[in-house]
Amino acid sequence: MQIKTLGVIGAGQMGSGIAQVAAASGLDVLINDINDECIARGIGTIEKNLKRRVEKGKLGEDEFRAITGRITAAPTIRDVAQADYVVEAAVEMEELKFSLFRELDECCPDHVILATNTSSIPIGRIASQTGRPDRIIGMHFMNPVVVMKLVEVIRGLATSRETFDITWDLAERFGKTPAEANDYPGFIANRILMPMINEAIFCLYQSVGKAEDIDTVMKLGMNHPMGPLALADLIGLDTCLAIMETLYDGFKDPKYRPCPLLRKYVEAGWHGRKSGKGFYDYRDQTPDR
Repeated sequence: MQIKTLGVIGAGQMGSGIAQVAAASGLDVLINDINDECIARGIGTIEKNLKRRVEKGKLGEDEFRAITGRITAAPTIRDVAQADYVVEAAVEMEELKFSLFRELDECCPDHVILATNTSSIPIGRIASQTGRPDRIIGMHFMNPVVVMKLVEVIRGLATSRETFDITWDLAERFGKTPAEANDYPGFIANRILMPMINEAIFCLYQSVGKAEDIDTVMKLGMNHPMGPLALADLIGLDTCLAIMETLYDGFKDPKYRPCPLLRKYVEAGWHGRKSGKGFYDYRDQTPDR
């Protein structure tokens, strides 16, 4: 099966990143979100990122125009139905993803593969909302998509070998390195990463150390490029909470219980970089969206 057009559901930081790498690989891209303003913001983010590369001499003007020319706004999900392959990159809310996959299943031709960029929700659970469970798969990109090389490829119980192989090849076409994970809550990346971040938040909550000191210990003592609290702000604290809740619900293990401080920050609207405030203050910077 030849993939010529990719549909992307969600034009936020993950969806716009996926759209950018897909267009840079030569695919035509249809990008959808809840309204025209969100789509325009996502396309604007892509253009700004590419213009920065042009200014640095890493991208030519002709290539800039070619990449942006391959990206088209898709105001409704039905406008995405002409794509050969669709990646859902909406926020990490189970019911929202269920609703999107039911709608995609209804409007997309039977041969179209529907992938989800979910960080933690089991693929089989999403696949059960459709009539094509063999063509449902997880394609979990890392943030920021354009920079990070990894894509977790997660097959559900019913995912076919053909769907897996096409997705693996697509990740490589995007210049990424795919890694296979089986269908458990959090998969590999977030089953390991999120409990560490959650424990760092507990250290802050219990006054074991200040945010800066916790991050310094992990950067300089463990050679991590970014401290766990700064990383949580980059990911989005709302996303971190959603993933921890999925892990806790999936395993029923107290070690996955979300830290109360994480929940308090999310309830206050402190979601990290994208909201301007999280464990650090970003209000004097341009928000990452």
